[in-house]
Order: sequence, then C-alpha cells, then structure tokens
Amino acid sequence: MQHQAKKRFGQNFLIDENIIQRIVDSINPQHDDNIIEIGPGLGAITRLLLQRTDKLNVIELDRDIIPKLLFNCRNDGTPIIHEMDVLKFNFKDFRENTGSQKKLRVVGNLPYNISTPVLFLLLKDREVIQDMHFMLQKEVVDRITAQPGSRTYGRLSVMIQTYFNAASLFQVPAYAFSPAPKVESAILRLVPDNSFSQHINNHKAYEELIRQSFSQRRKTLKNNLKNLCSAEHIIAAGIDPGQRAEEISIEFFLKLHVQISSD
Repeated sequence: MQHQAKKRFGQNFLIDENIIQRIVDSINPQHDDNIIEIGPGLGAITRLLLQRTDKLNVIELDRDIIPKLLFNCRNDGTPIIHEMDVLKFNFKDFRENTGSQKKLRVVGNLPYNISTPVLFLLLKDREVIQDMHFMLQKEVVDRITAQPGSRTYGRLSVMIQTYFNAASLFQVPAYAFSPAPKVESAILRLVPDNSFSQHINNHKAYEELIRQSFSQRRKTLKNNLKNLCSAEHIIAAGIDPGQRAEEISIEFFLKLHVQISSD
C-alpha cells in the first residue's frame, strides 16, 4: 500500500533493505524485550522487530498511515499502536502499565523538528529505559557526541552525555530513503549511565547552569553566568572564568554545579 509522505510530520521512509537489517542487528532485539518504536511509518523497521520479539508497541501520530502499517506487517505480527504525539507520551506510566519488569528499549526514526524535544523527554524518563536507538540527522548526532573544544559541542552534547553513554554507530545515506532527504542521517545509541549524574543534586539547577553557559557562545563563562554565580565559584571549580563553555568538560561543569549548590 502506497503512502504520500507528509512534510508536516517530517516523513522520509526508509527503503534500503541492507540499512534496515543493519539497524535491527545493531538493536539486537530479544524475544522478551519491552520495545517501543517511535514513528514506525510504513513498518520498515517494525516488520523485522516483530519477527524477533513477542510483543511490540509503536507510537504513531499520522492516523492515515496506520492501516498501511498494519497491512505491511500482516505477515510478521501485529504491533500495539498508540495513536498520539510522542511528546505527550508518558514512558514511565507506560512501563508500569505493561506489567513487565524489564526496562524499555526505545527505537525510532526521529524527524529533525522534534528530535531534541523527544530526547529531553526521554532524558526525564531515563530511569525506566534500558537503551535507545535512533535515526537522526547526522548533524544532530554529531552535536550529541561532540567533545569539548569542538565547534559542535554545546548544550545538547553536555546534557545528553551527562546522563547517557552516547555513540554514533554508522551513517545512513540520503538514497536509503523515499523521498530522499537533503541531508545525511546517522544511527545513535544511548545507554543511561549515572557516572556523572550521581553528582547532581538538582536536575533543574544543573540544566539551567548548562543553558546559561551556552546562551552566548562567544562570551566567557564569567559573563554568561553572572546571574547564577560569581567568578569565585568558577575558580573554586577549577575553571578559568575567561574560558568559553565550549572548552569545558562535563566533569568541570559538575564541579561548578556542586560549588554553586553548596552555597
């Protein structure tokens, strides 16, 4: 069954069988996994997941595509469909309602216009997540996995890497989609990790610290953080107040967070 991609949903359908197989192999689904797929579209990845799992939940906003998704999956199984906006989905409540003791494995092809909001939503619900595999624009994956000193290192890099191990697995060329997007994509793996986050005593305060630090990239930390802390706080954390946020590692942001919150 054919379906016209809708721009307002940022739809680009994966059609390259080799790429599809490589993505699912990277996820390595097990039969009893508690998997939920965001934006299954026409079921390119869904079909292979259904073949390897006992049960699969999917979140799909486009009601017109759901009959086509079910038709395409008819020989592989029937996904449990949640017809709604993923940004209104409560992953914690969902996991509790499944009755499964297993944490969630989240997969999906995220459109550019909602990728960052979805990632921050899942960051909030990280306690119920085992891992996540997403196809994103390569530019977004590069920003997420960037290291200090890189021009792509910023708020998104720090926030995601504070709470997850982040790895770019491989690139996906534009020709693997229909219609072909104008940009390259990449597969991102995120695994919750509290090595850094165990030092955070107030998530909102830490988030605000990072937001302010990168609010004006050309300005120094001293200038960007003048409403949050003094130069003495910055020095006490082992940071030169004259440095820019893009030069500061997560370890030092955490030290600064502790300095500020201890007052």
